[in-house]
Amino acid sequence: MALTETKDTEIRGRRYGDAAPADLPERDLTQGRMRARLLGRGRDRGQTAIEFLGVTPLIILLCVALWQCALIGYTFSLAGNSADEAAHSGAISEGSRGRACREAAEKNLPKVWREAMKRTNCDDSSGLYKATVKLRVPVLVPGVFNLPMTIEGNAASPLEAER
Repeated sequence: MALTETKDTEIRGRRYGDAAPADLPERDLTQGRMRARLLGRGRDRGQTAIEFLGVTPLIILLCVALWQCALIGYTFSLAGNSADEAAHSGAISEGSRGRACREAAEKNLPKVWREAMKRTNCDDSSGLYKATVKLRVPVLVPGVFNLPMTIEGNAASPLEAER
């Protein structure tokens, strides 16, 4: 098998738009371009669009997961704040401490979380008034569907002396 030398060796290392070597005739340059097209070089137009379309579902899935994490965090915040307000209200109440505790737990909750509230426990023991609030976590859109998991918020406040 004999090795043959081709005239387009200088063309292979060039990029699109570079000037042609001066010593090659125009006919050889045209054949080199035609060979490059037949071999598939320079046919990657639209590759970025195809890759973007392939990655788009992953980007959307990541955004959905981040939004769900934000809802879980917001539910933690709401449960803790609601329990804190309930314990404080129960501790300073002069009448029915349990009723004041439950009303305060629901007072500042958004409607969706108030409707999905599992329960509120209020208890006074050893000089502290304790409140426990359990909330359900919504899935993606609050008010449509809730996860079966609950977030628990606990708080305690010292009892005020009765007069």
